[in-house]
Amino acid sequence: MDFKLTEEHLMIRDAARDFAKNELLPGVIERDEKQEFPTEQVKKMGELGFLGMMVSPKYGGGGMDTVSYVLAMEEISKIDASCSVIVSVNNSLVCWGLETYGNEEQKKKYLTKLATGESIGAFCLSEPEAGSDATSQRTTAIDKGDHYILNGTKNWITNGNSADYYLVIAQTDREKKHKGINAFIVEKGMEGFEVGPKEQKLGIRGSDTHTLNFNDVKVPKENRIGEDGFGFKFAMKTLSGGRIGIAAQALGIASGAYELARDYSKIRKAFGTEICNHQAIAFKLADMHTQISAARHLVMKAAWDKDQGNNYDMSGAMAKLYASQVAMDTTVEAVQVHGGNGYVKEYHVERLMRDAKITQIYEGTSEIQKIVISRGLLKD
Repeated sequence: MDFKLTEEHLMIRDAARDFAKNELLPGVIERDEKQEFPTEQVKKMGELGFLGMMVSPKYGGGGMDTVSYVLAMEEISKIDASCSVIVSVNNSLVCWGLETYGNEEQKKKYLTKLATGESIGAFCLSEPEAGSDATSQRTTAIDKGDHYILNGTKNWITNGNSADYYLVIAQTDREKKHKGINAFIVEKGMEGFEVGPKEQKLGIRGSDTHTLNFNDVKVPKENRIGEDGFGFKFAMKTLSGGRIGIAAQALGIASGAYELARDYSKIRKAFGTEICNHQAIAFKLADMHTQISAARHLVMKAAWDKDQGNNYDMSGAMAKLYASQVAMDTTVEAVQVHGGNGYVKEYHVERLMRDAKITQIYEGTSEIQKIVISRGLLKD
């Protein structure tokens, strides 16, 4: 069992850490407060290759492995989870889905721009009545021969207003149920495609989350991904990998909060000594560090499974389930360690606590992860 990272892995981790501290930390509180999309920061992430890390160099990507990706995700998430979710969606859901299942024309037209950060992508599965129950798609795509007519609504879409390209899941044949679902590439600006108001969110407030409306949007047939009826499988396969990215985000939120709490405990004094010398605080730090280490092993195992070509449905689900719980537990305790200061924005931990909650919800709630895990355990 070799747990050592390669020199390349360490370089990527350090590059992401430096970028987060130098480029993301300044202004992160203000962006959260104003719900301001990090336009300049996203541009720089694209230039540094963070938006297409795992894409083949043939299409402008970094050609890196999943371990490299989760290392970068953890470091970025320590500082700004709003930026890391943009990285996650573009890498895990949009670029990976297109490279794995798209045809050559789609890759040349869309993937090259997405991998370099010239364009940003969005993944559109959730609907008002189809969140965890992804089979209940109300959005329809009617086959008209050389094109489809798309109608419906998508909710809670990350990069909703900032994306250039949208991967949209829609029902073509309701009688076939999940086998009648397709995935389409929709371009911003297509007639009938409207972006709704921005959601007012508890956390990850810097990322723009919108409702999308499709009113008789004409989508060319060549924009369908895969064969007719492949959409549901496409969505589930893509989400399995996406969960690894969100697990890494949760891990980063947790480790960021822990580091802030640890450092604060060394300078804050109470009863004549630094509070880290009190067992009540020292034991909190011990629990936090232990849980984060366990979460990191699960995240790395899931990333390794994906890189090795193993089935990562269960390992990805376990990583997300546990890491998201650790993110919640750790951030709450980090606020507690900070005492009254933990409730104040300038100390960052209250933002991390708010950011942590969504990791238990998006790309499959914790309850959905338990379904995936239990099915894997019981299928034989």
